[in-house]
Amino acid sequence: MKFRIFTKAIFTKAIFTLCISLCMLVASGLFANTAIAGTQGLTYAQIRNTGLANKCPDILGTSRGGRNVIPLGSGQTAQISELCLEPTSFFVKEESNNKRKKSEFVASKLLTRSTSSLDFVKATVTGNSDGSLSLVETDGLDYQPITVKMPGGELVAILFTIKGFKATTAPGVNGITTSVDFIGATDVPTYRGSGFIDPKGRGLAIGYDSAEGLPGKRNSFDNRSVKDDSTSKGNFSLQIAKLNPDTGEIAGTFECEQTSDNDLGGVEPKEVLIRGIFYGKINV
Repeated sequence: MKFRIFTKAIFTKAIFTLCISLCMLVASGLFANTAIAGTQGLTYAQIRNTGLANKCPDILGTSRGGRNVIPLGSGQTAQISELCLEPTSFFVKEESNNKRKKSEFVASKLLTRSTSSLDFVKATVTGNSDGSLSLVETDGLDYQPITVKMPGGELVAILFTIKGFKATTAPGVNGITTSVDFIGATDVPTYRGSGFIDPKGRGLAIGYDSAEGLPGKRNSFDNRSVKDDSTSKGNFSLQIAKLNPDTGEIAGTFECEQTSDNDLGGVEPKEVLIRGIFYGKINV
């Protein structure tokens, strides 16, 4: 009787070990050279209202500083497609009440739920004579209006964007590797368009020019009557941390420093710092 119980326990353990080994083998075969996408194989009905559409894929690549490389010589170009940027943290510069203390960035909470990522962004990468690389963003869903809440309760509207991104790398890289950083500037369009009308009926393209009885002196009464939809500049950097040269997939982190909404020139914009992860595919 004891012999039978002992044999059954060993047999059960052996079957369990075999199942675990098979699962690990299948998983390694599936994910060896492909991206781990949160929406891979799912239908629209399965993704809807789950927040997965806001997630960027990831890859099983080498660590930063590895030997994998996609060579790109002088004059050669490569196209980046399906570039996805998912913000993970938001910081807004807050003025200190103490005049002796400098203003600093404070962590803020995202309020617009799972609608913060940029996706399907396209860019062109060109090799330069000094071995550096130049990147120019060309198309895609390259901006997203979001709102964050500061610790004190103040709401800050932001147009998170990579529109018009033009960046370069350090010289001598001679290709895309896991040690490449693209650093450059972006265009930050106005959060509100020229057709926006404020609560007093004032607008840039439509609406009233002013809401005061003395329009000739409106600047001294309320500067919100003077609308401005000019584009500002932001700083953006992409740090490649993973690379799969067989599939052309890259992934890593990004950091964006830009200004918040200025209500068409009516309020003073705040400095915003956005950090997150990105994923893309390179076609040489």
